[in-house]
Amino acid sequence: QVQLVESGGGLVQAGGSLRLFCAVSPRLFTINNMGWYRQAPGKQREFVARITRVGATNYADAVKGRFTIAGDNAKDTVYLQMNSLKPEDTAVYYCNADLGSTFRTIYWGQGTQVTVSS
Repeated sequence: QVQLVESGGGLVQAGGSLRLFCAVSPRLFTINNMGWYRQAPGKQREFVARITRVGATNYADAVKGRFTIAGDNAKDTVYLQMNSLKPEDTAVYYCNADLGSTFRTIYWGQGTQVTVSS
């Protein structure tokens, strides 16, 4: 059974930084792209950032210039470096992965809480 194992959330003051990690387990599948979404209380889940297998990235406008996504293909891991955090970044962050070659499937992590205090 495929799992996306997340870590790195926590509580930080505004202006601070956090790094989120997500690893695919088991490491048996082609990774087409991986990314992060977030969901704040009372709001819909929204896209944050994505990286493709060849390293192309894209970001939501709200995080451009502050967040950086990077992948480690050797470890089937993706990182989200979050700098200059704002209280409005507070949310549960979910890792997302598009896996497989002939048959592609989307997987989600369990979510990790990020809280930014003002």
